[in-house]
Amino acid sequence: MTNIGFEEFGFGGFGFGGFGFDLFPVLFFLVFALVIGAFIVNGVKGARQWNKNNHSPQLTVPAVVAAKRTRVSGGGNHHAHTSYYVTFQVESGDRMELSVDGSDYGLLAEGDKGKLTFQGTRFLSFERSFG
Repeated sequence: MTNIGFEEFGFGGFGFGGFGFDLFPVLFFLVFALVIGAFIVNGVKGARQWNKNNHSPQLTVPAVVAAKRTRVSGGGNHHAHTSYYVTFQVESGDRMELSVDGSDYGLLAEGDKGKLTFQGTRFLSFERSFG
């Protein structure tokens, strides 16, 4: 009985006639370019939002804390990072979710009423009103 290998069909080892080894550098470069491109796109989006927030007026409006949530990223064998978000409802009934730091998140409770100060999508403060 004869053993028929890939070589007899024109497929040389792992590279299918060298094709796979020629394709690897191209695929590696494409994946590398996509990853770098994603970082650049995210950086540009962040810079645009930062600039837009800086050019937005600071507003203070009556609001109610409508909801709170967290998002944990990482973990497992890596350092975990928690992001904190609070949804505020203003008098018109519109809602806006703003990212807050952990200390502000801990001081707010759903149902709290007060004055929300923000600039664009940037949370600045919430002054609770008692009464």
